Amino acid sequence: MSYRLSTKDESQKREPTRKAIGRLLPLLREERGKIAIAFAAILVTSAATLSSPYIIGQTVDHFIAAGDYSGVLRNAALLLGIYVVALFSSYIQTRTMGGVGRRILFNLRNTLFTKLQELPVAFFNQNKAGDLISRINNDTDKLNQFFAQALMQFLANGFLILGSGILLVVLNWRLGGSALLPALAVLITTQAISGWVKRANFTSLQTLGGLSGEIQESLANFKVIVAFNRLDYFRDRFNEANATNYGASVKAGIANAIFIPLYGLAYNIAQLIVLAFGIWMITQGDMTTGLLIGFLLYVTNFYNPLRQLAAAWSSLQLALAALDRISEVLALSSDMPQLEAANVNTAEAPLLEFDHVSFGYVEGRDVLTDISLKLERGRTYALVGPTGGGKTTTASLMARLYDPTRGVVRLEGRDIRTFTPQERAQKIGFILQEPFLFTGTVRGNIVYGNERLRHLSDAELTQMLEARGLSTLLARFDQGLETKVTSSGDSISLGQKQLIAFIRAVLRDPDLLILDEATANIDTVTEQLLEAILDKLPPSTTKVIIAHRLNTISNADDIFFVNAGTVTEAGSMEHAVDLLLHGAMAS
Repeated sequence: MSYRLSTKDESQKREPTRKAIGRLLPLLREERGKIAIAFAAILVTSAATLSSPYIIGQTVDHFIAAGDYSGVLRNAALLLGIYVVALFSSYIQTRTMGGVGRRILFNLRNTLFTKLQELPVAFFNQNKAGDLISRINNDTDKLNQFFAQALMQFLANGFLILGSGILLVVLNWRLGGSALLPALAVLITTQAISGWVKRANFTSLQTLGGLSGEIQESLANFKVIVAFNRLDYFRDRFNEANATNYGASVKAGIANAIFIPLYGLAYNIAQLIVLAFGIWMITQGDMTTGLLIGFLLYVTNFYNPLRQLAAAWSSLQLALAALDRISEVLALSSDMPQLEAANVNTAEAPLLEFDHVSFGYVEGRDVLTDISLKLERGRTYALVGPTGGGKTTTASLMARLYDPTRGVVRLEGRDIRTFTPQERAQKIGFILQEPFLFTGTVRGNIVYGNERLRHLSDAELTQMLEARGLSTLLARFDQGLETKVTSSGDSISLGQKQLIAFIRAVLRDPDLLILDEATANIDTVTEQLLEAILDKLPPSTTKVIIAHRLNTISNADDIFFVNAGTVTEAGSMEHAVDLLLHGAMAS
């Protein structure tokens, strides 16, 4: 199954906006009460704004024209009260939606990160970490800005536009209809080019994700870049990604800004129409001066919100583009489901079994073909073979990092897909050639994922390590359990990283322990110490060792030769060496 997300170079069909918005509705339902409060505040603000022009017009016609200044003062006081009410309602609206936006951002990031945790290893092999980070950070923030600011602007301005338009027509349908004609023209234009604006914003976000991915990849491999003195390569790749993002951002900026002058022109034309037509109607006795002033104010109340919507329109398009990218991740589902467990006789079954297993990372290109093997409890197995022969792939299938494309992997007689992730992690330990450590301490990395050890004190954990013969390994760290560790591992050596991973796996007492070149970066003395510790594992523990150094597998009970999609029993060490030599010559 392909999990590769769309990139800046692809024009794949994206999920319909309506369906993408539907994925966010559960997040919005939790905020219904707050949104209702903000909506009520908008209605109050809109009502206050719409009543002002009418009061001003009535003041001009009935009080100023008649010289009744007490009436002018009364209406001025009324307007002041209306403006104060509008101020408070606007504040309530802004504060409420600001909180709504932040909570939606918080929940959306949690939802997105939880979805990423549900996806298999294949997803992360096919997508750059930098692009995923950009979707979690940048794209979700675009949605937050929309919910916190633009959404209420759309609703508030929508009420003003609707109310002003109705009042324009009600007060004088001929003058009102003339004032609305420019708006009709720009709305048709907006509808025609909105698709182009959304595509421009989507491309801009895609190139930003590509830029983040390029930075993350280059910084993660910066030592190699420096070692080979290829800073020019780093600069060229970054400049290319940066230039691509710059071009896409400029295009998106032009697309987003095009509405503002367009709506401004429509407003100016409408004012000229109302002013010219209104003066003519005054001369004909069909309109009063106060009504014309009120009309001009309503035209302003109609077109100013349109111009603000034009400014907010870019936020909407950006939010929709961000929603496309977020929804693309949320729409994914794992192709590694947990199946219902069947009743089997686990006592007579081997610990692990490959039943005609085939697997390929790319559809149609098998790395392993029709493999059948059995691993019995308490035995030690070695996987040998040339580089790229499929040893790590075989081990990954044993740990269910991937599912076979054909055939079945069984653990204790059960389809391995019927075990929960927690059960599988408890039964299978996997020490990688390049183990990953989390930022923190040696203690935090040792007890990671082990509920039995997490609540032990340092003294209790140290005592357990001594009982298991692991205290000698702990002595290799200056500050023992409290030795600082960074995720990059720069604070400790690669050999020390493998020691931590080794201790972490052994303390879980797994039924199956897989060591993928686990001693490749460890000196011979330490390797012998690790072998002695492995000998102290429960007799029922099955060990699978992948190693290029033959002395590492000299004590294996069975040796499998893995090469060219096949796994065959090598028999004796001499036969394994002979197969390795022939495999190396063939490659």
